[in-house]
Amino acid sequence: MREGQFKKKKSEYGVQLMEKQKLKFNYGIGERYFRRLVHEAFQSREHSGNKLLELLERRLDNVVFRAGLAPTIAAARQLVNHKHVLVDGKKINIPSYKVDPGQVIAMTPKGYKNPTVVYAMENPTLSRPAWLSYVESSQSVKMITVPDRDSFPFAIDIHLVVEYYARRVSR
Repeated sequence: MREGQFKKKKSEYGVQLMEKQKLKFNYGIGERYFRRLVHEAFQSREHSGNKLLELLERRLDNVVFRAGLAPTIAAARQLVNHKHVLVDGKKINIPSYKVDPGQVIAMTPKGYKNPTVVYAMENPTLSRPAWLSYVESSQSVKMITVPDRDSFPFAIDIHLVVEYYARRVSR
């Protein structure tokens, strides 16, 4: 037998940690902010896992990305930070801003000329989720409803993330 031929099975903790890290990496957020979202999800009357996913999906940088106005979440975050994004006609420069149903997201005139935005609109990386409605005439996006678990763009076992934090909270 060769050395390193057998892989050690990951512990339950290791599997939970990997799922948590997958979420943090995909949304590009830090541990402190992620813990705050988990705490808010635990305080909710809804299922903690579904609420956590909803809170992540409602972030302004994520909505800009899902709307097809930016090629990545990191690019969307930069557009928001540089005040190229309008929410209901007002410039918002906070990537973690929580978008509510009924709000309209658009770019500033300068933002629409940004090469990153032009490229993203011509070559969308994902299809727009059902909870967003694109208005062609104004090139804006309106959040119709709160995102749900079914519209989540990648595979994640949210129960493992909830268990990971539930174990830490109960100590």
